[in-house]
Amino acid sequence: MKMKSMPQQTKKSLVLSICFALAASTLLVFWQVRNFDFVNYDDDVYVYENPHILTGLTADTIFWTFKSTDAANWHPLTWLSHILDWRLYGKNPAGHHITNLIFHIINVLLLFIVLRKMTNTLWRSAFVAALFALHPLHVESVAWVAERKDVLSTFFLLLTIWSYVHYVSRPKVVSYLLLIVFFALGLMSKPMLVTLPFVLLLLDYWPLNRLGSKRSLSYLLIEKIPLFAMTAAASVVTFIVQKKEGAMHITENFDFPFRLANPFISYVQYIVKMIWPVRLTIFYPSPGQNVSFFYAAMSAGFLLIATILVIRFSKNHRYLFTGWFWYLGTLVPVIGIVQVGDQAMADRYTYITLTGLFIIIAWGLPELFSKLPQRKIALGLSMAIVLATLAIIAHRQVSCWKNSFTLFSHANQVTQNNYLAHNNLGIAYSSLGRQQEAIDEFGLAIKIRPNYAMAFYNLGIVYEKLDRPNEAIAADKQAIIFKLDYAEAHYNLGLFYDKLNRSGEAIEAYNQAIKIKPNYAKAYLGLGVVYIKLGRGADAIDAFRQAIRIEPGYAEAHNNLGIAFGRLGRWPQAIDACKQAVRFRPDDAEAHYNLGDAYLAIGDKNSALAEYNILKSLKSEFADNLLKEINK
Repeated sequence: MKMKSMPQQTKKSLVLSICFALAASTLLVFWQVRNFDFVNYDDDVYVYENPHILTGLTADTIFWTFKSTDAANWHPLTWLSHILDWRLYGKNPAGHHITNLIFHIINVLLLFIVLRKMTNTLWRSAFVAALFALHPLHVESVAWVAERKDVLSTFFLLLTIWSYVHYVSRPKVVSYLLLIVFFALGLMSKPMLVTLPFVLLLLDYWPLNRLGSKRSLSYLLIEKIPLFAMTAAASVVTFIVQKKEGAMHITENFDFPFRLANPFISYVQYIVKMIWPVRLTIFYPSPGQNVSFFYAAMSAGFLLIATILVIRFSKNHRYLFTGWFWYLGTLVPVIGIVQVGDQAMADRYTYITLTGLFIIIAWGLPELFSKLPQRKIALGLSMAIVLATLAIIAHRQVSCWKNSFTLFSHANQVTQNNYLAHNNLGIAYSSLGRQQEAIDEFGLAIKIRPNYAMAFYNLGIVYEKLDRPNEAIAADKQAIIFKLDYAEAHYNLGLFYDKLNRSGEAIEAYNQAIKIKPNYAKAYLGLGVVYIKLGRGADAIDAFRQAIRIEPGYAEAHNNLGIAFGRLGRWPQAIDACKQAVRFRPDDAEAHYNLGDAYLAIGDKNSALAEYNILKSLKSEFADNLLKEINK
């Protein structure tokens, strides 16, 4: 009996050893992210400047995750993961980075386990998982906090495939329901997973071998009708959301010839970068009207020939069909036929898609080496060299993500005319008070792209910091010329006009921002502040209440609401509003001061003293002023 159990026990030990090696090598390449900062591209939107994330896990924020179209996507589960991270780690970026890394490691192990279960092969499955773990093209999805949606959605994608394999081996209603649940969670993490039902059909062909003698194509299609329905629903929602949020540029910046040519080029470029992963960056500027149609035609020809060859040889090498069409199919949502964003391509789009090509490599190389002497040694050495090389390149690529300076400086080094990199480098300089260098970077961005509204917008912010309000207003107006529906630029105009005491123009600018973006809480806040200055307390209260309706945890709006009530002598309501402000932001010294002042107005000195004691540890100047009021 012992003799029979030993091989099985040895096999389990080998699997565990491979899992440990995969996890350890991934950790070794990516562990440096624990010391990285947030970057100023999308991390602000997804985490550190998003008021809903900062509020924490409440009933209101949970509701917001399901109705939100922020960042031009509907992905409530991704939002929930960021909220949980903020609750655990706060503004310390280390924890947020480590969460991404943990998901990546889990995905590596899941991919290995699922492939092994489907194919009953050990080393080929391990090699695919290792390529997935260490390829430099996957660095962006792991090292960028805002790309939590990649690692999270892939986690559910792999769980969906795992549950599908379980369902195929034991067809039960419970197994199928589990499959649907995991797919739904994946779609709620990132809608790119809409192609997953087609991937399952590919897996039916190989390696599950369900198509043909076991099941007909019609049966397999009918079996997946609920999944296709979910795909259709998610696609419609995504299209509506991205169109609504202005992420799509269907006619404005990209004409049809470009949108037809760029996908062919991108398909081939991703393959090139998979083989030779150099000069990788966060943003590849689109060539726009300068796209090479000759290169596009060559790329289309290559793809056509490759597809014909794959179909020709798939009868005896089924993995070719599954791997190739996995790659082609999973890229469809982001290949640029419907243009979303200004990038020509993006490394993060390969996180799921390259798995198909990795399968072709892992199963194809042993066949190519099959007639060589010492085949196993040659294969082992080749794979070891490839993986070691990828790990070194990936480790270097990870280091580029240390902060916004390293990231966008690297982008400028490896690309030309990268207006976005100059713009975000300018933001980084401005955050450190290096305003002239920021102005220079924004100027370079505008030189490359004269109609770049965001660079003018950021230039306006810098001029305001330098107390050059007229130049700030001029820059903001320029931004609006190039982007009429630029709500944030209208909002900034309101701020600038307010500081110049041009109240009428400030009100007009804030109202314009709200007209463009009806749920713009900050614009309602600014509007309320102007109304307070004008002595229009009732209008101010209405504006602050609108801001709070949109963002219930908006501490600044609650504080200003308290001020507005106080100006009207409605002290109990002022106290309630200030209490809400300090509940949502306990370290807000101004809110504590206003609360103490409101308590004094109703003669409650004990409560005012409690606020004084809190203020001593927050802001001594405010504490001293409140104490003087108490002792009067």
